[in-house]
Amino acid sequence: MNVRRGTYVLALTFCSPADAEAGALGPVHLEPGTYCYVGSAMGGLDQRLSRHLSRTKTLHWHIDHLTVICDRAEAWESYPRFLPECELARLAEECGMAPAAEGFGCSDCRCRTHLFRAGEDSVQSLVSRAGLSPYPGRQLLFNKRGYPRA
Repeated sequence: MNVRRGTYVLALTFCSPADAEAGALGPVHLEPGTYCYVGSAMGGLDQRLSRHLSRTKTLHWHIDHLTVICDRAEAWESYPRFLPECELARLAEECGMAPAAEGFGCSDCRCRTHLFRAGEDSVQSLVSRAGLSPYPGRQLLFNKRGYPRA
């Protein structure tokens, strides 16, 4: 079995204010809007992104605490072209995104954060500049009760 390795971008939309406990990081408060998370999957992109787009999982990573409460999630991948996640974080800021939570998703590097508040068109700007590809089945919409829409 060929394991695809790479990095990715998740765009998470919240229609109302959201509060989550992000493990050891503590409480995270997000205002309504779209947030962009950059991450890596050296053990397999398909498994990681499928997990992120699922509501049913054990909460392990910081991002898990947000993917289970967001209203919408979309994913893009840097495969087959590899772009390090810290480079994606730098590009996110260059595309006009603002750091959203200090230390979020970056406990294994020196970045300030890997979670950004996305402005209008900034997600598309990042996807374009980084040359990311849509993840197959890249979007999962949720209804108000948290169940995937058909």
